[in-house]
Amino acid sequence: MALDEALAVSVRSGSSPPVLRFYGWKTSSVTLGRFQKITDIDLVFCREQGIPVVRRPTGGRAILHDDELTYSFSARTDGDYFSGGLLRSYRNISEACCQALQRIGLQADAKKQRERGTVLAGSPLCFQSCSYGEMQVNSRKIVGAAQKRWADGLLQQGSIPYVHNEELMLRICKVTRDDLQRCMAGIRETMPELDEVTLKNALIAAFEDRFAVRLVSSSPSPAEIDQVQELLEQKYLHDAWNLTLPPRLESPLQGSAGFQTHNRS
Repeated sequence: MALDEALAVSVRSGSSPPVLRFYGWKTSSVTLGRFQKITDIDLVFCREQGIPVVRRPTGGRAILHDDELTYSFSARTDGDYFSGGLLRSYRNISEACCQALQRIGLQADAKKQRERGTVLAGSPLCFQSCSYGEMQVNSRKIVGAAQKRWADGLLQQGSIPYVHNEELMLRICKVTRDDLQRCMAGIRETMPELDEVTLKNALIAAFEDRFAVRLVSSSPSPAEIDQVQELLEQKYLHDAWNLTLPPRLESPLQGSAGFQTHNRS
């Protein structure tokens, strides 16, 4: 989470071009949306089982990260593709993700409507409902995403599970097995032989095509590494950030209308 935010800071300042980052997880972990209550999950169980819990800088609801490919994408909001508000940038990024899934032979659709009210508030789990710009296969959610916007830039985080750990989800979140099986799917349920390199390459090619850029592999700069350390010390290693809601004065400009390689254009 700290590196995602540090990259966004670098992009917003003009020190870096847009960045597409891929990463995975060494152990099962939970991320909470920026404005989500900690009571939405069983924190005692997570601590007993050694499952890390961290609050994302982006919005949305809880995600159990396990066997998945996670991405983050940072860009300024003064360009052609990402100005004009949250929904427009969501649409453009989701079109790139849709194109990537089509490249590997998966027919996915991006949801065109926003969910509101009790539909969004009723579940603590991100993958239990699909909202604007998120990917579905046969009406089951296959890619979850959430975005944070500042006046000068954005950070979108997305989760693409290969499989879902249903047993762990049932223990951590207040959901039923029927709900899980009806609402979400892992990408390897449809494509069991899919390998990570193929998926990453499809995403890179789709982002290049959709945004008319060329992505090149890179590593975090020394300044970005320093920023990571500051963010860890100020926020992500502390319960004051991870377990408490932000003050009312902080505006929720992010949304899920409801998730290592660095690639920079």
